[in-house]
Amino acid sequence: MYGIRVAVTAALVGALLSVPAVADQNDPRLDELFAGLKEVSSATKAHEIEQMIWFIWSRSPSAGANLMLRQGTQYMNEGKHEAAEANFDAVVELAPEFAEGWNKRATVRYLRGDYQGSIEDIKRTLALESRHFGALSGLGLIYDSLNEKKAAIDAFRAALEINPHMDSISDRLQELVEEVEGIEL
Repeated sequence: MYGIRVAVTAALVGALLSVPAVADQNDPRLDELFAGLKEVSSATKAHEIEQMIWFIWSRSPSAGANLMLRQGTQYMNEGKHEAAEANFDAVVELAPEFAEGWNKRATVRYLRGDYQGSIEDIKRTLALESRHFGALSGLGLIYDSLNEKKAAIDAFRAALEINPHMDSISDRLQELVEEVEGIEL
C-alpha cells in the first residue's frame, strides 16, 4: 500500500512539474494518472489525481480555443448558458479534435434541456477520449432524467469503472439498481 501511495505522489509531482503549455486528451501522462486513480484508496489522493486529469483535459493545442473554453466556463458558472454555448460552439469549431470542448458543450446543452444535443456531444467526447468519466457520468444523468434507467445504470457503471471515486454517482447508481430490482437489466 505504501508503495502505491509513493508512486501516485511521485506521478502527481512529476506531472505537475512537467506540465507543457499545451495538453489535451492525448497527453501521455494521462495513462499513469488513470492507473493511479483506480489504485488509490485515499479520497484526498483521488481528488488530486482527478484535478490533474481535468487540468490536462482542459488545455487545447489552440490558444483561441483555450480562451473561448475559459470564457464559456465562466459564463456557464454564472448561469449564462446561451453565451456559454456560443463560446463552446467556437471551441469545437476551432479545435474539433479537442474532447473537452465537446464535453463542455454537452454540459451546457444538458443544463439548457437539450438532451439530444448533449448526447451527441458526449458521443463525440467519448470518441476522442473513451476514459472521460465526466462525459460518462453526464450521459448517465441524462438517461436518468429521461427515465431510461438501464441506460443510466450502464453509463454510471462505465464511469465508475474508470473513476471509482465519484461518490454521488455511486450513490445514484445504487438507488437506480434498487429501483429496478427484479426488472431484467
